[in-house]
Amino acid sequence: MSNQNNKVNWDYVKQMGEQYGFKSVALPMGGTEIADPTHSAFLSKDVDIQPKWNTPEKVIISSAVTGGFHSKNNNPNHPVTMDEITQSARECCQAGSPIVHVHARNEQGRSTLSPELLHKIIDPLREEFPDTVFDGCLVPYSATDWENMTQIIKDRLLDVTPINTTATFTGDLLFTKLPHAMIEKTRLCQQYGVKPQIAVYSDGDIDNADRYLVKSGLLEKPYHFLILPALPGCSPMPNAKGMAEGLLHLYNRIMDIDKGASVMVCAAGRASSYLSTLALLLGLDIRVGMEDTVWKWPHKDDKIENNAAQFKTAKTIAELLGRELGSPDDYRKKVGIS
Repeated sequence: MSNQNNKVNWDYVKQMGEQYGFKSVALPMGGTEIADPTHSAFLSKDVDIQPKWNTPEKVIISSAVTGGFHSKNNNPNHPVTMDEITQSARECCQAGSPIVHVHARNEQGRSTLSPELLHKIIDPLREEFPDTVFDGCLVPYSATDWENMTQIIKDRLLDVTPINTTATFTGDLLFTKLPHAMIEKTRLCQQYGVKPQIAVYSDGDIDNADRYLVKSGLLEKPYHFLILPALPGCSPMPNAKGMAEGLLHLYNRIMDIDKGASVMVCAAGRASSYLSTLALLLGLDIRVGMEDTVWKWPHKDDKIENNAAQFKTAKTIAELLGRELGSPDDYRKKVGIS
C-alpha cells in the first residue's frame, strides 16, 4: 500500500466490498430521462426546477477616456491634450460605445471645468454622433469652478454627471464633498435635465447619499449609482476574493435603499477588467477606460493602450456571457434621461 500511515479502516472497506460489491448504485426513477435538467417526474409539469436566471439581456457599457487622476507618468498612452482626448472619445463613439465619459484638461494637463474647453470636445462629437450619451465629472474646487460647473449644467453639455458624496483620501488627495454642495449640485442637475449619478467609492458614500439625497426626497427616481472602488483610499480589493466580497457588499447596500436602482460598476484600480467582468456576471452595467485604471488585468503590469480597444474587449466579454450591448436610448430609458 502506497501510504501505510493513512487511517482508512481497510478491513471494513473489504467487508463492505464483499457484501455490496464495488459497483455504483443506479436506480432510475425519472422515466426515460436519466437526469432531466428542467423537470422532475415527482412534480407537476409546470414546475421548472432550474429556471433561467433573471439576468438583464442588455448591458450598458460606458467608456471613460480620461479623468482627473492619472497622467502619462502612470500610463504613457493616457490622453491628456485636447486633441488626444477628442480623438480617443471619437474612437469610442465609432466603436459603438453608447456612453462616452470625458474630462477637459488644461495646458498643464490638469482636469478643468472650463466650459469653453469642454464645448470644444463635446460639440463636434454631438454633431457627429447625435445618439451617443455624454457624461463627465464636474468637481468644483473653487468659487470659479462652481460657476463653471453651473454653466456646464445649464448648457446641457453633459447628459449625466456623478454626484460625489465622498469623504476620503483618494491616493494622496483629500477628496471631500460638503453636504450643502452635493445637495445644491443635485438640485441644479435635476432642474436643468442632467441626470445625477451617485458615485460610490466606499459604503460610507452610500450612507451619505441615502441621508442627504434620498431620505430628504430631493433625488428623483430612478436612482442611478456608479460603483468606483479599488482605487487607493476607496473600498480595497487586494485580490479576487476581496473583490467579490467588496462588490457584493456595496451592491447589497444600494439594494437596501432601492431594489429598482440602476447600478454601473467601473473597471477600477488593480481590479480593472476582472471587476467589470464580475459586474457583467451579476447582471450590472459597466464602465471601462483609462479614467479608472491604468492596467489591463489585475495580475499583470500591462498598461491600457487604447480606450476604444478596452470598450471592444468589454463588449466581447459581455457577448461571450450571452449579454447584448444596449443602445444609448436603452440607457436613457433605464436611468430616466429625457
